[in-house]
Amino acid sequence: MNENAVRGPAPAYDAVVLAGGAARRLGGADKPGVRVGGRALLDRVLTACAGARDTVVVAAPRATARPVTWAREDPPGGGPLAALDAGVRALPPRGHGAAETVVVLSADLPFLTPRTVRLLLDTLHAGPAEGAGAVRAGSAEDAEAVHAGPAGDAPAEGAGAADARSVEGAEATHAPPAKGAEAVLLTDRDGRDQPLVAVYRRAALDRALRALAAEHGALEGLPLRLLTRALRLARVADPEDPVASFDCDTWDDIAEARTRIREHGRVLEEWISAAKDELGLDLDVDTGALLDLARDAAHGVARPAAPLTTFLVGYAAAQAGGGREAVAAATAKAVALAERWAREAESAAAPEDSAAGDSAPGAE
Repeated sequence: MNENAVRGPAPAYDAVVLAGGAARRLGGADKPGVRVGGRALLDRVLTACAGARDTVVVAAPRATARPVTWAREDPPGGGPLAALDAGVRALPPRGHGAAETVVVLSADLPFLTPRTVRLLLDTLHAGPAEGAGAVRAGSAEDAEAVHAGPAGDAPAEGAGAADARSVEGAEATHAPPAKGAEAVLLTDRDGRDQPLVAVYRRAALDRALRALAAEHGALEGLPLRLLTRALRLARVADPEDPVASFDCDTWDDIAEARTRIREHGRVLEEWISAAKDELGLDLDVDTGALLDLARDAAHGVARPAAPLTTFLVGYAAAQAGGGREAVAAATAKAVALAERWAREAESAAAPEDSAAGDSAPGAE
């Protein structure tokens, strides 16, 4: 399956991924590096936003599946709002190659896919009245009442804190869609806003961050709800993937994610994605066609022919220059061979019935 195959070209965007939290509920473990389905959580999120022009990860540098720019809030551990500001500042300046839209994500979202990122982008750029999915929006004033919490309630874990990601009690309003939304937030299965699974207009984000810094003197320790209060928000749920906002804050969450990854409906896709990352492949192929080929080789030749044939198809595609088209061409040749092989087996069983159709083209 091609997760990027969603209606036409995606709107241009940059991405900021917050990956510098203290992970206290994981005992201080390196949460972005924890593996789910064989891949680091951070790499899974970077795959989901691989369409970004520029990607900034706010954390100490590490090896990642694709190149990124690194940034750090000052001081480190200053909270999600300070980390977001550091990430935005590390992007190209507006008017100098920057996209007008910024996707903001936490680094612990094992089930986030490019399709959900595209849903957020389409909702913002189409306008809430036309955006994909079930948009529920209200003005910043509507959101303020449900976002409000105890005064000075700072997040517990710094960048990527769960308190910042899932604003407690923040139910999406059911007002008519707001015009001119400055941000679109994904809502989780309980209808709560996820400001770190969201897309923001760069101009509005820059303005709100500057205003908060001027008002409070610094952004260190400030909760993300101050940012969302300052913006006109739209909200969207993802009915096709209700676990897109599932985040891993505890070891129980990690265990649940590892179990879900291996569910029948997604295990093959997850394995292929992990294998491509491990092998350094940036390639989208028709998985169904390759599975059909493997089945035909196993049934029409012998079971060991299935993996060997698909390996040879990949090798032939690489020699032809690689890419989706090369894989498709090699697959078609191997499928035709498997069909000829099967016909020969049938003719061996009943030579009189099938002799007429077994000659090579042009043979007399």
